[in-house]
Amino acid sequence: MAYKISEECIACGTCIDECPVDAIAEGDIYVIDPDLCTDCGSCAEVCPVEAISIEE
Repeated sequence: MAYKISEECIACGTCIDECPVDAIAEGDIYVIDPDLCTDCGSCAEVCPVEAISIEE
């Protein structure tokens, strides 16, 4: 299961710097590519607004 970014995303860019496989794309709300995501959780750990969680 990949991580996902909710609408609470403030597009601060913190998660992009943490992703080891470059699975996060910029935008008004950032998006994680589920095919590239390795479920490492690095992005969720650094998100200042807790907008990243496991996709169910």
